[in-house]
Amino acid sequence: MNLKFLVTAVLIGGTVLSGFAQKIGKVDKPLDLVSTLVGTQSTYFLSSGNTYPAVALPWGMNFWSPQTGKMGDGWMYTYTAEKIRGIKQTHQPSPWMNDYGQFSIMAMVGNKTFDQDKRSSYFSHKAEVARPHYYSVYLADYDTKVELTPTERASYFRFTFPKTDSAYVLIDAFDKGSYVEVIPQEQKIIGYSTKNSGGVPKNFKNYYVMTFDKPFANVATFADSVLTDGRYKIQADHVGAIVGFQNANAGDQVLMKAASSFISPEQAELNLKELDGVTFDEQVEKGADIWNTELGKIQVEGGTIDQMRIFYSSLYRSLLFPRMFYEIDANGNVMHYSPYNGEVLPGYMFTDTGFWDTFRALFPFLNLMYPEVNLKMQEGLANAYRESGWLPEWASPGLRNVMVGNNSASVVADAWVKGVRSKDIETLYEAVLHGANNAGPLTAVGRAGADYYKELGYVPYDVKINENAARTLEYAYDDFSIYQLAKALGKSKEDQELYKKRAYNYEKLFDPATGLMRGKNKDGSWSNPFNPFKWGDAFTEGNSWHYSWSVFQDVEGLAKLMGGHQAMEIKLDSVFTLPPVFDDSYYGFPIHEIREMQIANMGQYAHGNQPIQHMIYLYNHVGAPWKAQYWIRETMNRMYSPNPDGYCGDEDNGQTSAWYVFSALGFYPVTPATDEYVIGSPIFDKITMHLSNGKTIQIETKNNSDQNRYIQNLKWNGKNYTKNFLNHSELVKGANLTFDMGAEPNKQRGVNKADLPFSMSKDDK
Repeated sequence: MNLKFLVTAVLIGGTVLSGFAQKIGKVDKPLDLVSTLVGTQSTYFLSSGNTYPAVALPWGMNFWSPQTGKMGDGWMYTYTAEKIRGIKQTHQPSPWMNDYGQFSIMAMVGNKTFDQDKRSSYFSHKAEVARPHYYSVYLADYDTKVELTPTERASYFRFTFPKTDSAYVLIDAFDKGSYVEVIPQEQKIIGYSTKNSGGVPKNFKNYYVMTFDKPFANVATFADSVLTDGRYKIQADHVGAIVGFQNANAGDQVLMKAASSFISPEQAELNLKELDGVTFDEQVEKGADIWNTELGKIQVEGGTIDQMRIFYSSLYRSLLFPRMFYEIDANGNVMHYSPYNGEVLPGYMFTDTGFWDTFRALFPFLNLMYPEVNLKMQEGLANAYRESGWLPEWASPGLRNVMVGNNSASVVADAWVKGVRSKDIETLYEAVLHGANNAGPLTAVGRAGADYYKELGYVPYDVKINENAARTLEYAYDDFSIYQLAKALGKSKEDQELYKKRAYNYEKLFDPATGLMRGKNKDGSWSNPFNPFKWGDAFTEGNSWHYSWSVFQDVEGLAKLMGGHQAMEIKLDSVFTLPPVFDDSYYGFPIHEIREMQIANMGQYAHGNQPIQHMIYLYNHVGAPWKAQYWIRETMNRMYSPNPDGYCGDEDNGQTSAWYVFSALGFYPVTPATDEYVIGSPIFDKITMHLSNGKTIQIETKNNSDQNRYIQNLKWNGKNYTKNFLNHSELVKGANLTFDMGAEPNKQRGVNKADLPFSMSKDDK
């Protein structure tokens, strides 16, 4: 790894810890700091990220990953595996959603088999290079090296074989209906795969094409369990092909180009042209340049080597999803196969994200640093509404029936409020109103319990709608988002007042006796018995201690319900001081999110899941910002690492990574669909953010160390700044922020009423 580091030794807190804590200066190539293996040491029972080493370009349509798991296993790559079964084209957003548009490539020597166990080879991480733009692995059983480098819709492979007359490349098109055809005279393989996990129309196919630079010495295809030499095409439940090569010398290489399309075989051929005119090594460099350009939009200096690695690895994860689901036709037009109605239509489409996760930080991050990308995503959302009648809440690739909330409203509103001006905003406004007032075709589309919510102001506990309290709290925030959008668009007073009123519905679930949110029956009585440590039931993948803070829009109002700022501060403290006890009776066993909270040694704080990730920043709303500064640093230090077990729960399509990226920069979007970020505790000595409008945000942190995590003073463009928040609209004009840090809290800063961040009820006054 060629890193051009300026290394300086600094003292931490005036004392020497293990000699010196080294800080890293400016890095010319941030890609060198990225590890794609972070989060891959995960299992069904305990997640350290539940990621796979995605080999892809930013937001690319097709990802590639080494495959250690069996066909159909959502855990396609686990760090502790000893054998590799192939290199898989994947569109998997998470193991829980599983995959679609998939097939696998494997190289073999002297072992002509399609069986996924018999063809597997031992491998070692010592002979593996896992980078965003390049992957290589040594297949020990075959003395063969496999390399690949991607474009947005294609990938270049290079196989280095030993001297042999029986080198093979296998294409496994997987089961559930597939087709393969070998065309020897063109040194080509074509076909399609239909294997998916749902969310697709009946005519769904992933059409693939592969071309080789050497002639085939022999050909075989398999159908289900039968391998037949000399057969060139086959359609069955599970098909594939094996093509052979004769290597006269050790080290001889076979080059393969692969691409796919959701539109047609002809479009797959067009997508393959993304590799025209470049060699394998040139594509590697091209991919590196693309990643360095995107990662380099944020330059951080003056962190430890681990902090730098975590930051840029998290930034890489923040630039993967939602992925492109559109293609470019022969005339240069943007087209997409609709995962909603099965038609081929013009315009953008993106997919593979769950808004329950990503509305919180990932989409606000795109609006700040990559607004031109989210502009295309907004067009894609409008197309999704036109084609399905609904905005997706979890798309993979079409509508999926998981999670709760109606957070597409936040994704649309935050973009508009932050200045992302979609030409489709009227369609999107129509879409968010439709979603806010109707139950959809799936429980997770639109709003389950919409009629109850409109009548009562909450989704009742006793009407057989699960996770009802979580739904109510999220619906209330989503109504706030619609209110913000209606205001910004100058919509009718009736619209504005309706959604503003509904944004206060969180009050209906606050139980004064416990000081927490609680399920409520249709007749207005509280659900009984009530255990605030019970996961699930009225809440989603959490308990009342987690969801009681889901009042993003009105923290001041929540504080009043809890008895005032001091009472809420004590309540916030309790999250960390309570033991990590739990009631798992709703699930019947401790789900992995429970275990991840239990073992983290941070009380009831469950950073491995999304509902509570904003909670630490709420100390800023009650005049105790130094406590936020302390716990933000603790979370960054303890819950993240640059290693395969580097997350404390599911990474979830960039959300948990975007939390780290924002927090490392020193601020966080507690309330998407507003103009504000809440201040935390920046970890780097110097940060330069290159905005798409040509402006820069410069952040300098003086006297910064792990002990000096408390803000003593903040200057904005040279002037003292006491507020606990930053305005997006001012930041994007260009800004210079200077933080002066210290080892002791400054309890006089950020405590006045004018210093506190946005709250709806405060804004009303």
